[in-house]
Amino acid sequence: MANLYCSKGHQNPSGSKFCLQCGEKILEKPVSSGIQPGLTLGDRYVIVRQLGQGGFGRTYLAEDSNRFREACVLKEFSPQVQTPYVVQKAEELFQREASVLYKLQHPQIPRFRELLRINLEGKECLFLVQDYIEGQTYNSLLNSRKQQGLRFTEIEIRQLLQQLLPVLEYIHSVGVIHRDISPDNLMLRAVDQLPVLIDFGGVKQVAATVASQYYQTGMNSSPSNGTLLGKVGFAPPEQMQTGAVFPHSDLYALAVTVLVLLTGKQPQELIDTHNLNWQWRREVNVSPELGQILDKMLSARASDRYQTPRQVLEALNPQIANHPLTQPPGNYPPSPTPTPRPVPTSETVAVSPPKNPAPQPVITPTPQTASIWTGTNVFIVTLALFASAGLLWWGFNNQKRGIGESNSLVTSSPTPSVSKSPENLDNYSPEERERKQKLSDRRQQLDIDFNYYVSLVNQIFWEKNPSLKGRTLSNGADDESLRKEWDQTASQVLEKLSALSSNSRRLLGTYTSAERDRWKVEVNKINVGSRSLYDLGDAAFLKEFPEYKGKDFLTQPIGQVWHGFVSDKLNAILSNSAFEKIVFPEGEIGKTVSGTLPPGGGKVFIAGLAKDQNLEVKIDASSQILLSIYSPSGKVTLLEDSQQRTVSKTLPEKGFYEFVVVSTASKPVDYQLTVTAENPPEPEPTETPTETPTEEPTPTETPIQ
Repeated sequence: MANLYCSKGHQNPSGSKFCLQCGEKILEKPVSSGIQPGLTLGDRYVIVRQLGQGGFGRTYLAEDSNRFREACVLKEFSPQVQTPYVVQKAEELFQREASVLYKLQHPQIPRFRELLRINLEGKECLFLVQDYIEGQTYNSLLNSRKQQGLRFTEIEIRQLLQQLLPVLEYIHSVGVIHRDISPDNLMLRAVDQLPVLIDFGGVKQVAATVASQYYQTGMNSSPSNGTLLGKVGFAPPEQMQTGAVFPHSDLYALAVTVLVLLTGKQPQELIDTHNLNWQWRREVNVSPELGQILDKMLSARASDRYQTPRQVLEALNPQIANHPLTQPPGNYPPSPTPTPRPVPTSETVAVSPPKNPAPQPVITPTPQTASIWTGTNVFIVTLALFASAGLLWWGFNNQKRGIGESNSLVTSSPTPSVSKSPENLDNYSPEERERKQKLSDRRQQLDIDFNYYVSLVNQIFWEKNPSLKGRTLSNGADDESLRKEWDQTASQVLEKLSALSSNSRRLLGTYTSAERDRWKVEVNKINVGSRSLYDLGDAAFLKEFPEYKGKDFLTQPIGQVWHGFVSDKLNAILSNSAFEKIVFPEGEIGKTVSGTLPPGGGKVFIAGLAKDQNLEVKIDASSQILLSIYSPSGKVTLLEDSQQRTVSKTLPEKGFYEFVVVSTASKPVDYQLTVTAENPPEPEPTETPTETPTEEPTPTETPIQ
């Protein structure tokens, strides 16, 4: 029999009277029919089921038939109050959420896909399409715990704050305020146990807010004070009164969310509504440090609060005060927890290790919390583990590095000389100690694996000094100049690695051929070949490491850096920032696209063309823009990394042709690409011969599909 679902989308077995996850009563028949499962919208999105319904409209789980039936969410714009002002205002807010989501690229924010307009049964409908997050809201998690007499623990709350504050730091850095943080708008993602921030712009409240304004004003014009968004009790007073929002507004709402998770009480039960003082301490006991942090986040006066997420993080972890937060990736769709790093079996070290900071305490999560080994929190934990990594340095100092997986990072070097003991660090001058400490801080900030970092710098250092390959530099004065050169090399390498996304940096040392196979599958889904992907990765990699052009380096430590750049370009293609489909306007035989490529940048265009069409391609750009053209099967290369500005070809195949432009310039460069495809002319009619025609020969060549 069919499964039953509550209004929040939780699945329950047939015959259930109440939701097994949140306790909500399950109705035998849905309140409203909505769009029926199985219907395809926009020739692409197949409706699976309705996830929920509110004043704004319905939310549906769908499958994207253009991406191998990948799950996604469709949010329908259908406000309950259908007046001209309400419709106009709600659509304005809906468009705003779409524009906000479009520019946000973070692994803990659902990726925006498109704004879909369709005609459904004679009615114009608007849908926001974004990634589907498999998991539960924190409100649902709290309700499940309350049924067992449980609440969230302080350790879990600290973990949540450490994982979510960097997300707020990111959105605030790009000028976005969430404005509606609450347990309903936080989800615990099942695949990696990370909190995910959803519903930017207050989607669930739009229609109710607009309708309220409409009835208060009694007219079809917008109120002078603008649109007020935010949940009562969660949003700070000034936000609800004036609509004004700042970074500290989100911090206030986050603190209220924390109190709700800790106490199981709603905000109205925890605040004195007369003087707006929070009375939460009678409900739960927490450490004095966390209590003071929450009180400051909840200050009635905005000026008394923490002003940035960074300040809250520093209060939670004073040891990170001198370390800037790692920036999130520019284009990074949600993904499972990364594969653990292989344990090195050997290590060749070219220099003595930097002086290590004192060990810091590590917070151990409870089973319900997310793992501390996550993208947003790994930097904090790395501070604590760096001392241990430094001690491991000495254990590996006499060995050679090797990772026991085929086609992964492989290094080979002679056995080094006798290892050195940690106390020899005292031989370093104050200047050298300071230099090594800065390198240590920078590596941790970039979240790069310690052992991989040493292998990479060793490789580059030895390539500059081949006579020293395999030699371990001593702590004495004789090798002081060489140690300085190694440190300078390390500094340069770290700055070049900063061009990678944080996720790619974190995975350096773990990429394998299996990862490349996965990337091929991903781009093939959108009719892009791996060669186009690699062209983009090559351009970005060679911008930072031009000395490796034409060399075979995939199995060397530097090969991992190439993998990191390719991984970032994959995400850029999948998010459409480095990918575009060329569609000729109706009745026309060509189209021109243009743009600006940053240094090392690139973009892939595809166009569906027919066999035997006459293709003409023209690119207006400097010779530093290279052009490649690949056939649908990949068997024919029309152009590759070429400075040729025009090309004319008769197409050998039917399908999607790929046009790749990459920049080798040191500054941004404009380009204009024109693609024209004409059908071959019809053969002119000939007179019928008077003699009896002979039988036509059977063609022997099989056409390419």
